[in-house]
Amino acid sequence: MEAPVGFLVVSLLLSCFATTCYGVTFSSLQRTLEVTASPTQDQVLKAGDANITVTWGLNRTIQAGTDSAYKTVKVKLCYAPISQKDRSWRKTVDEMKKDKTCLVKIVAKPYTASNNSFTWTVERDIPTGTYFVRAYAFNAHDEEVAFGQTTNDKKETNLFKIQAITGRHASLDIASVCFSAFSIVALAGFFYMEKSKGKAAQQK
Repeated sequence: MEAPVGFLVVSLLLSCFATTCYGVTFSSLQRTLEVTASPTQDQVLKAGDANITVTWGLNRTIQAGTDSAYKTVKVKLCYAPISQKDRSWRKTVDEMKKDKTCLVKIVAKPYTASNNSFTWTVERDIPTGTYFVRAYAFNAHDEEVAFGQTTNDKKETNLFKIQAITGRHASLDIASVCFSAFSIVALAGFFYMEKSKGKAAQQK
């Protein structure tokens, strides 16, 4: 006996929402990666200048074979909760396609279980804020399947800060001082020449 069409449609919809239609959720990911980063707690890094060295690999306590589906790893810079407050464009959402916690990619590499390291120079356009680092493992379909991060589950530990570029640079300040000095000298020279011309006219 064939199943009713309505029953098949409902079954397909339920299957769809349970998997690909809704998308991968962060809560469904296993924390199997061990991730560390060079900044210390509350350390302040300058955008465009400071470096962050990140290391990652499979947690040694994880059962062998757990990472059989891992194909690539993407390491990202993520906002801590204090830098997400009242900023909807940085909002944490469980559905990975909508999540805005980690917007800056540090590096993407093929997956290997150990001895992974990368040194990243903080980009010049990174805004001032408090951050941590997270790594995602992706399968062959480019879907997140696991993660690891430098902070705890509540995102309260091992947080560091980045200080954005203010828009003024030492080279610009030096150029401004030199231009001002040149202007003063030029103005003094102009007045001297005018005064000399005046005296010469009076002597005639």
